[in-house]
Amino acid sequence: MPDFPIIDTHLHVWEPNRLRYPWLDGNPLLNKPYLLSDYNRATSPVKIEKLVFLQCECVPDQFMDEADWVTQLAGEDTRLQGIVPWAPLEKGDAAKADLEKLAANPLIKGIRRIIQFEPDIEFCLQPDFVKGVQALCDFGLHFEICISHIQMANTIKLVQQCPNVRFILDHIGKPDIKNHVLDPWRQEIKKLSEMPNVWCKISGLVTEADHQKWTKGDLKPYIDHVIGCFGFDRVMYGGDWPVAFQATEYPRWVETLEWAVSGSSENELRKLFRDNANKFYVLG
Repeated sequence: MPDFPIIDTHLHVWEPNRLRYPWLDGNPLLNKPYLLSDYNRATSPVKIEKLVFLQCECVPDQFMDEADWVTQLAGEDTRLQGIVPWAPLEKGDAAKADLEKLAANPLIKGIRRIIQFEPDIEFCLQPDFVKGVQALCDFGLHFEICISHIQMANTIKLVQQCPNVRFILDHIGKPDIKNHVLDPWRQEIKKLSEMPNVWCKISGLVTEADHQKWTKGDLKPYIDHVIGCFGFDRVMYGGDWPVAFQATEYPRWVETLEWAVSGSSENELRKLFRDNANKFYVLG
């Protein structure tokens, strides 16, 4: 375990009695409240200094309610210093009113409009969606990329059209770790990393692996590759709790990532687990 307080750049909390999350239906482990008090119990062996909340895919018409609720939570726990809500970027220029309202909240750092669940493989290349993403830099916001590995090629095309927008790739692009598939994800990660406005979040790997049987060795080739591509200056740790709880207890994931980068310097460890998060999310 790192001997310094870390920053968790990927926290989820939800309250199904407050907001509606259709994707939780049929998942009894996750379909219940997961609140900051639960997070504190799950993470108690780990020293966590700051938190960034990521939207939890409530129904679209409640995205402002979610942002407002989490802002209230930040008043209760000062570690919560960043919020990344949903916004309807596919509306193109018409999304700017929503972005302006969200950006007025200093806790809001970027937008995550999940691409992964879209049935159209070219969804992220629709002209209005591209316009919506391009508009983010006008409001000082970044775009949080959440895709499956099959959408990586088109995501690269999206990023190429948005040179003024900062991006961070969640969950290293969700490669097929369960089946030990590296290509073409490996080549596409390399290409994505060549764009200096893109960072990579090392999170969610266990969820893409075999939930019951994954080993450290299953994850290491993927961790090694993203660090080899992005370097220690553009990667950061994310816990992805409680989604990752389907496959691991929280401390085990921290220990696994620390093991995977054993041999790195103290400075590199701090960049991965702390300093890069402060820099990218501009945390208090």
